Amino acid sequence: MTSTYIPFTKFNDNDIARPWLPVTIHNPHTKLSIKVYGLIDTGADECAIPAEYAPLLGHNLQAGIRKTISTGNGITTAYAHTLCFKTNNIEINDVLIDFMPNLHVVLLGVKSFLSNFILTVNYKKSAFSLTKP
Repeated sequence: MTSTYIPFTKFNDNDIARPWLPVTIHNPHTKLSIKVYGLIDTGADECAIPAEYAPLLGHNLQAGIRKTISTGNGITTAYAHTLCFKTNNIEINDVLIDFMPNLHVVLLGVKSFLSNFILTVNYKKSAFSLTKP
C-alpha cells in the first residue's frame, strides 16, 4: 500500500487550515498539464475544476459532455472532459472531470478521485492521509 501523509494548508494568515492536496492535472490527449492544489471534498460526488483551466489543458470547454448539476450554490452547467491526476507517485488515469464556470478552486470529489483511496482525516493534528490499497 502507498500512503501519503499531508498537513492541512493555509494560503494566508486569515485562512482556516484545510485538507489541500498538491496535484498535477494532465490532459492525456494534448500532453498539457498544470500543477494546482485541490481541496479534499467528501461532499462532492465528482471532481470539479474551474472552467478557466480548460484552454490551459488544451480542451475546448464547450466541446465537453454538457451536464446540469446541483451544487451548494445552486444549479449550474458543467462540461466533462477526460483528465489524469498525479500526486506523490500516485496516478489516476483517464477520468471524466467536470469543468465548471464560476468555480475558483479544484475540488477532489468521491467518485473519480477519493474512491481510489483510504482517506484518513485527523482534525486534531490538522492532517490527512491518502492510502492507495
